[in-house]
Amino acid sequence: MENSMLNQQSSDDSFRALQATAMRVREHIIRMSSGGGCFIGASLSCADIMVQMYSRVLRPLGNAVRSSERDYLLLSKGHDVPALYGTMVELGELPVTRLSNHLAPTDHVYWHPNRALPGVEFHSGSLGHLLSVGIGIALDFKLRKSDQRVFVVLGDGELNEGTIWEGLLVASAHKLDNLVAIVDRNQFQANVATEDLIPLEPLAAKFSTFGCDVFDTDGHSFSEMSETFDAVDYTNGRPTIVVAHTMRGKGLPSIEQRADRWFVRFSDSEVAMLLEELRGNATAELSTETLMVR
Repeated sequence: MENSMLNQQSSDDSFRALQATAMRVREHIIRMSSGGGCFIGASLSCADIMVQMYSRVLRPLGNAVRSSERDYLLLSKGHDVPALYGTMVELGELPVTRLSNHLAPTDHVYWHPNRALPGVEFHSGSLGHLLSVGIGIALDFKLRKSDQRVFVVLGDGELNEGTIWEGLLVASAHKLDNLVAIVDRNQFQANVATEDLIPLEPLAAKFSTFGCDVFDTDGHSFSEMSETFDAVDYTNGRPTIVVAHTMRGKGLPSIEQRADRWFVRFSDSEVAMLLEELRGNATAELSTETLMVR
């Protein structure tokens, strides 16, 4: 009984540490929303996923960025890259001072991933392509009899791309059980709800029909995500889909689930207010213009 209680305490402390890291990642994202702006809504929705992957899933743990034997993580929804930048800072792979160069022509810290930066395995931005890239890498690992794995983070709106479903047919045909696609299911595509544009549900049934194992998880719960990834079978001849249910703008009540706050250019004073809101203080009063494209 005593050992069980100690193990539970250790797990609780570990999850609290991950939550603290994710909080700092969100602070980095918010700071990148001034000046030229960033895609803040989707970056905040996948921040916990990025922290989970680099802290608890990608191997070798503690060296998942530089090791030649590393698992690969591909950020297919490239506009969420502020979450990756923030995670790299917290891992000590990217100096925090580089984030102040966001969108500067003298640096590579931009709106979409660039391989000149740590943690970026492949350029992305044009949606729908990196699952196919990941399939190629996973197949290469299989041919070389490597136990390395490939994880691809997809947006739910990105699932409208036909290459996603074509790729899953190939992954299933080649029995790529070393491939995991993680869907950031925040229910939005740009400034339209996915189910109001091109409905995606029932997602789990569709993925299963394409020959995949499917898991649903809370993309903001480190304990639930840990249980989900621990349950993935990397030996059964089937690729895996993890549908991570998230909230756009997570952590900032003033913009959570708002269709018009997907891309923002906040003033310095708004950034300061949002940082306070993130920490549980007064709700930010935002006055900058919203962006709608449809």
